[in-house]
Amino acid sequence: MDRATMDRIVNEHFGYEAADDVEGVLGTLTDDVRHLVVGAPTGELTGKDAVRPFYEQLFADLKGEGVEPVARWYGDDFVVDETLWTGLVEDGRVFGLPGRSGRVTFRLLHVFELRDGLISREHVWSDVVAIAEQTA
Repeated sequence: MDRATMDRIVNEHFGYEAADDVEGVLGTLTDDVRHLVVGAPTGELTGKDAVRPFYEQLFADLKGEGVEPVARWYGDDFVVDETLWTGLVEDGRVFGLPGRSGRVTFRLLHVFELRDGLISREHVWSDVVAIAEQTA
C-alpha cells in the first residue's frame, strides 16, 4: 500500500472523529478491528459492535478544537501518527479519569494497521498525565 492511500484512510478516519461521526468512524474499520486505547478501562475491543460504545462515550466526553500534526511514519501496512490534540473535556471525565471540565492539550500517538483499504487495528496512547494535570 502506498503512502498516499494510507494517508487517505487515516485522514478520513480522523475527519470522522473530528465531526463526532460514529457511523463514519466505524465505516473506516474492518469488521474484526482490534481497538485499544492504552489505559482506558475498556481494554482492547474487537469488532465494530464492541468499538461503537467507546466512540459514543468519547464523543460525549471530548469536543475537539484542533489537531497539530507532529510526525507520521509508515511501513508496508501500518502508519504511526503523532499529534497534539486540543479540545474540551465536556463532563469532567475522559478515558476513565475523573476531573473537571475544561480545555486540554495533550500528545496522542496512534498505531494503525491497514487491510483492504480499512483500519484493522487502532492502538492509541494518550498523555494521560497532561490530561489529568489540566483537569485536576
